[in-house]
Amino acid sequence: MKSKLICLFALFFGHKIVAAQNAIAKKDTFYLLQPDRIFDGESMLTGWWVLVKNNRILLLGSPEVPKPADFPKDAIVNIPDLKSKTLLPGFIKGHSHLFLHPYNETEWNNQVLQESRAERTARAVNHAKATLLAGFTTVRDLGTEGAEYDDAGLKTAIEKGIIVGPEMIIATKAIVTTGSYGPKSESADIDFHKGAAEADGIEQLTKDIRTQIGKGADVIKLYADYRWGVAKEAAPTFTLEELKKAVEVAESSGRKVVVHASTAEAIKRSVEAGVVTIEHGDGGTPEIFAMMKSKGVALCPTLAAVEATSKYKGWRKGLDPDPERVSAKKKSFKQALAAGVTICMGGDAGVFAHGENATEMELMVEYGMQPIDVLRSATSVNADVFEINSTVGRIKPGLLADLIVLEGNPVQNIKQCKKVSWVMKNGILYQPQNNK
Repeated sequence: MKSKLICLFALFFGHKIVAAQNAIAKKDTFYLLQPDRIFDGESMLTGWWVLVKNNRILLLGSPEVPKPADFPKDAIVNIPDLKSKTLLPGFIKGHSHLFLHPYNETEWNNQVLQESRAERTARAVNHAKATLLAGFTTVRDLGTEGAEYDDAGLKTAIEKGIIVGPEMIIATKAIVTTGSYGPKSESADIDFHKGAAEADGIEQLTKDIRTQIGKGADVIKLYADYRWGVAKEAAPTFTLEELKKAVEVAESSGRKVVVHASTAEAIKRSVEAGVVTIEHGDGGTPEIFAMMKSKGVALCPTLAAVEATSKYKGWRKGLDPDPERVSAKKKSFKQALAAGVTICMGGDAGVFAHGENATEMELMVEYGMQPIDVLRSATSVNADVFEINSTVGRIKPGLLADLIVLEGNPVQNIKQCKKVSWVMKNGILYQPQNNK
């Protein structure tokens, strides 16, 4: 009798346990993705497939590996219409300013001085959504340009799901030397609100870096030079000792320093100090780029910003000769490529329209970079340089399901990077045509 009761108990509660396990399994969401080709962050793969479970990549399979068959049919969502399309890791934007909008709409000075922080934040919310729907699931946002620490709040709102946007690596306020940055008044008696934090000397610099870290900065940005020379030309700002101290203070908390630098001397000082990336790098030379290569310092060239500001001044690309700044940028970029410098995909969005972020990728190809290398730059290279490769940047089991699908093959035509069919961020699907 006792054995019969045990059997009945096991039968009854065994079914309950199996039913509970099935209920849990049905809460999981699986996506089976079978595009014509997959760019995994390193190489282009044909005929491969990806299985996503919830917000993680579960499997990456080759044509020889059978697709999973031991799942309930209703457990897997098979995303259709991927024929002739390419699956890639979500793009990573290396240089962005979500609190800025194009200067031909409103000049930088007027954005900093006349637009309320409420307006600037409202714009940033729209910019974040446009960036994500353009296929950029992560951005490194390098300064609020006068909007204080509001990027920290924007990042939190995205993480909480209050608004739609990419994951953000933030710099809060960039740091400049006193007297170098704007906006500036023509009257020496008037001191305008600045677009960055001013700090001078070891003590001030140390305190401001620690303040920004406390406010939420993931990375510290310094302006190693700016347009404050005698003839308003770019000239170095921080000394080598100050830059070294900035790197030391930031690295003690596990953070890196990035610098705005467009002169050879500022780049040289920054590389010697141990920064992780040079932003812009216009005045680089073969010797400087060789130094960057040997020290493992990457370049974020921001080609699109130079072309955008030139157009705002009346340049008609394809009709007029290249302005001096564009010619110089093409030359320095080719020199950096020849030296083997690691290239980060940035662009400086905010100077030009958010959502047009892939313009930088088009120009990188136009200026001499191979399309496959541009794709690497926007995915695995940026992930490695920004030290986020344990979560994003590649299509690899265990990484976050930050994925995008493009029409066609971007290796054959880099302009396909603007033809985004859908975006998956952290396992959630977004379709640009339905979300604009």
